Amino acid sequence: MTDPAEHLPTGAAAPDGAPASSPAAPPASGEGADLDRRRFFREFMGEIVQSAATVVGAATALQRSAAEAAASILDPERGASQLVGLGATATADAEATPLAAGFRTAFRWDGPVLYLLDQRTLPQQVVDYEARSAADVAYAIRDMIVRGAPAIGQVAAIGLALTANRLRATKPYARQATIRGAANGLRNTRPTAVNLGWAMDRMLARYEAEGGLEGDGDRIADGLWAEAEAIVFEATEDHGRLAAAGADALPAVADRPLELLTHCNTGPLACGQYGTALGVVQVAHHAGRDVHVWVDETRPYLQGARLTAWELAEAGVPHTLIADVAAGSLLAAGRVDAVLVGADRIAADGDTANKVGTYPLAVLAARHGVPFFVCAPMTTIDLATPDGAAIAIEQRPAIEVTHVRGVPIAPDGTEAYNPAFDVTPAELVTAIVTDEGVLRPPFGASLAAAAERHRQRRPPPAAPGPSAAEASAAAPSAAEPPEAG
Repeated sequence: MTDPAEHLPTGAAAPDGAPASSPAAPPASGEGADLDRRRFFREFMGEIVQSAATVVGAATALQRSAAEAAASILDPERGASQLVGLGATATADAEATPLAAGFRTAFRWDGPVLYLLDQRTLPQQVVDYEARSAADVAYAIRDMIVRGAPAIGQVAAIGLALTANRLRATKPYARQATIRGAANGLRNTRPTAVNLGWAMDRMLARYEAEGGLEGDGDRIADGLWAEAEAIVFEATEDHGRLAAAGADALPAVADRPLELLTHCNTGPLACGQYGTALGVVQVAHHAGRDVHVWVDETRPYLQGARLTAWELAEAGVPHTLIADVAAGSLLAAGRVDAVLVGADRIAADGDTANKVGTYPLAVLAARHGVPFFVCAPMTTIDLATPDGAAIAIEQRPAIEVTHVRGVPIAPDGTEAYNPAFDVTPAELVTAIVTDEGVLRPPFGASLAAAAERHRQRRPPPAAPGPSAAEASAAAPSAAEPPEAG
């Protein structure tokens, strides 16, 4: 029987982290390099990558292109030797190696294996968790190996595609039950993040478009893989548009650094290739703006301390880590020009669910007249949810509060309340930065208009083509060349 792995495209990096192709050298220092950095996010999704979106392999090409461009954008001084995928890695069952400098995304794949950067071990170690099915991905999402609403939507799509690939020769009823069950399991791992449910809806729609119960196993597997790649590709394009729009909206200051405050983690680790709120910061920094970032530690999981601070260090962005409770005194002292946060779900009226601690930060920003920007792609906006009261808030284990990285900080038996998110009312939000521009109040109208623009920009995909097996069967053999037309 044919190995299902043969059907899957090879990703950007081999298991040892080596890039699939030799990267281009970064631009030389000086004005030329600066101009390259200024235009990167506006031109990266250009003709070559846009063309790749029409074929299976689009996201593989995207990963390779991102690797080749990362050094010149995130730190042009490091050179081509520090691109994505390079540096020390270890598999989940092997000894981890010390952290190495270089840009890393939350995930990459090679054939039937999805490699997830284990975010539980950062910043001390870089460890890769290997996922080969939707069940593996569901565990990784639930256990916070991978996190961040945009990233978990993308990896869930890949996980479902990996499972479909293993079901090519399975009987139709068993295949349908497994695919639908896997999608439901993935959907329920993190209920607050809308991107996860959106990705599963889209993958199941593609399953039905490929024939559903009556469909050929090869056609279904190929179609779901193509859909997963399209989800990753589109997310990266959208995040680049968002980052550029947000950088243009930042306040202007004179004769000093622009002081920004972030909460949780909103960079490549949370979003895929680039980032949302942290993407805005990096665009501004590499466009030549003098930027300094105050990083909330983000208790109880310490995403700010462990992840955001690491990403900013890797990107060469000046930053200072603070305890969450120190943000109020900074705002009161006039030491913050804008607050940038991400989102896991934005309701139709603009109410925003984000990492717990966001709501009090928004209250403090409003009290001190500091702009409060929510940065999220259109896939995070849920127009079917009328307001924040209708958003389900995930409850996490008590041990995340009573312990820090396995070390108890409270007496045994102490009860803990651990909501993963809170809801910030729309009236506390200055603007919502999206891939369709910077949206202002009233958010009911601006969100609806942006959603329509998004539909116009990204119409429904064309009807699926033949599966790989069908295409192979239909192709003329070498012994029988096609007739001249």
